[in-house]
Amino acid sequence: MTIKKYRPYIIVLLILFISLGTKAQDAHFSQFYANPLYLNPAFAGSKVCPRLVMNYRNQWPSIPGSYVTYNASFDMHFDGIGGGLGVIVTSDRAGQGVLTTQSVSLIYSARIKLSRHWAIKAGLEASFFQKHLDWDKLTFGDQIDSRWGFSNSTAEKRPSNGEYNILKPDFSAGFIVYNERFFGGFAASHLVPVDVGFKEESILPMKLTGHLGYMIPLVKGKRVRPGDPSLSPNFVYMQQGPFHMFNYGAYFKKAPMIFGLWYRHFLEGSDAVIVQVGFEYDKFKFGYSYDITVSKLATASGGAHEISFGLDFNCPVKRRRMREISCPAF
Repeated sequence: MTIKKYRPYIIVLLILFISLGTKAQDAHFSQFYANPLYLNPAFAGSKVCPRLVMNYRNQWPSIPGSYVTYNASFDMHFDGIGGGLGVIVTSDRAGQGVLTTQSVSLIYSARIKLSRHWAIKAGLEASFFQKHLDWDKLTFGDQIDSRWGFSNSTAEKRPSNGEYNILKPDFSAGFIVYNERFFGGFAASHLVPVDVGFKEESILPMKLTGHLGYMIPLVKGKRVRPGDPSLSPNFVYMQQGPFHMFNYGAYFKKAPMIFGLWYRHFLEGSDAVIVQVGFEYDKFKFGYSYDITVSKLATASGGAHEISFGLDFNCPVKRRRMREISCPAF
């Protein structure tokens, strides 16, 4: 038997060990504005008309079954309640499905007009999430035979039903201030401490998110049409537990294409350069991004692939005129 032959299994076990032995963290997406409700619940209804968004992320693809995250959301504005409603579903798989985390959230956001040009949206999010460890997919050292590999039965005691299954409520909130070209917001996730540990206490740290952006038209004249070329510099900051993540980026849009370039780093050093490309036509949009890892994990991780899909629907009834938030699509 060679260590190289079982290297994928060893790496998966290490990932699982890290996931169980350290403070829990939320799944991360690089296409921030292609997943607006995940970034900030105040974005619910920001498109005014109904909107469907789906996202897929495969982090560290060179490591078999590391982190794969799926996400889908739907939201729209309702005049009758003076705000937007949204629902978002997220599923995260680690270690070839050994550890899974799933959540369902319902969001309400209210819009308040501050002046002729400025408005604010504030959102509240209530969620239920499930964290599950699949014991049948675990492998242990006493299962390894020197000749045949993983062929023996383990002497580890099988847990009772429900011992590695957690179902908890969760709450988040956020707000966005915006005008025709500027948008900036703040969100706080996990407002109430939640214990997600299986055997020992493991509190899910509160996640704080701040984001700023500005849309710069690249055409002369005061009136800007949706298809006109534009440049949008952006900044996104996230903090969860001891981790501080800084993201600096910019988008260039010339219909129907959108290009984005981001740089991400932590306090400890550089993490990734993110290249994004998107296609937007009428009510349909598609985006792809790749995280080029520039940290010490560069040769082993394989970066991260991310795909987004969005579809806007016609409003079911005639809406009174309301300004959308001019944030990027990806």
